[in-house]
Amino acid sequence: MNIDQQIEYLKKGVVDFISEEELRRKLQRSIESGVPLRVKLGADPTAPDIHLGHTVVIRKLRAFQELGHTAVFLIGSFTGMIGDPSGKTSTRPPLSPDDVKANAETYKAQIFKLLDPDKTEIRFNSEWMDKFTAADFVKLCSRVTVRQILERDDFEKRMREERPIALHELIYPLVQAYDSVALKADIELGGTDQKFNLMLGRDLQRQYGQEPQVVMTTPLLEGLDGVQKMSKSLNNYIGITESAFEMFGKIMSISDELMWRYYELLTDLTPSEIERMKKSDENPRNLKANLAKLIIKDFHSEQAAKEAEEEFNRLFVRKELPEQMQEFELPAGRYEVSDLLFQTNLAASKKEAKRLIEQGGVKICGERVSNVKAEIELNGELVIQVGKRKFMKVKSH
Repeated sequence: MNIDQQIEYLKKGVVDFISEEELRRKLQRSIESGVPLRVKLGADPTAPDIHLGHTVVIRKLRAFQELGHTAVFLIGSFTGMIGDPSGKTSTRPPLSPDDVKANAETYKAQIFKLLDPDKTEIRFNSEWMDKFTAADFVKLCSRVTVRQILERDDFEKRMREERPIALHELIYPLVQAYDSVALKADIELGGTDQKFNLMLGRDLQRQYGQEPQVVMTTPLLEGLDGVQKMSKSLNNYIGITESAFEMFGKIMSISDELMWRYYELLTDLTPSEIERMKKSDENPRNLKANLAKLIIKDFHSEQAAKEAEEEFNRLFVRKELPEQMQEFELPAGRYEVSDLLFQTNLAASKKEAKRLIEQGGVKICGERVSNVKAEIELNGELVIQVGKRKFMKVKSH
């Protein structure tokens, strides 16, 4: 790609781009000198599981990596013990050193599903922050005013609502900004909620005599409902460690409108390729299946994507049973369906089992169960279906 094509590819799905002209100069200099740019993406190891929402910005890092630049994935081993206040209405509990270490290891394993480990520099900000003395911290804090820090939207909101702001939270953006100085970052990536911290990194680099980093932010991805941002707590997420079949089914459940958002943010297709697909006469169902396979290929394999599609069609198009199912054995006898779901671990509790039945989410041998008091005879073999994609073969002994 020439520089124009590179910039067009890199800015796909980007919200804030500060600035395109600066990136153009950096790319040109990189070509002339043969020295790759250092592209930083930081993550605090606050949770060990990554979902597709997290991968939007990781894919952007991969895009730079594919163009020959150095991907620097920074794990906030120090800042994680402060707690990122971004978007929070209350003080976030700091992580313990053991939490940080365990979550960081899981992060490393998961990001390499997208990034090339041989071309990725993994760094921990405790490398330099643990060496800071009290005097070093005072000098660092002297470079930013309280007014600057309080301009952050989340701090302003908490001030207005008279919610407490812990002093250590005010230090967080400053430490994140200093990471860019320590790493000599040419570019920093982050979600839109990180814009303030990334811009502070530019300011701090100038003060330390460095060329300021280019800032690029990516949007927060909507979850399966198409409304709220993808989140485990809202149960509208697709985890990158989920099975290929589970991922395929979830992607097929999204709206046609949301499908294009996922094409833009979760695939490597260019804007012009996506535009051509929008204008085509292709059935939206087929386009969605293609999207699912593109995403699954990144986290499993092309073969796994193909098998997931075949299994999905078997269950939901041809209405057949899956080829492989979990099996469970119980003594022969008569069981309340809610008790059967609980004993086979298809429901976490009898209360949840009854809720699933009331919502019409339970079938036994293809027949929907609607009565929470219903009983069934187990003498041989039954197939229980919970929701759209969970099947189990229950045998008597």
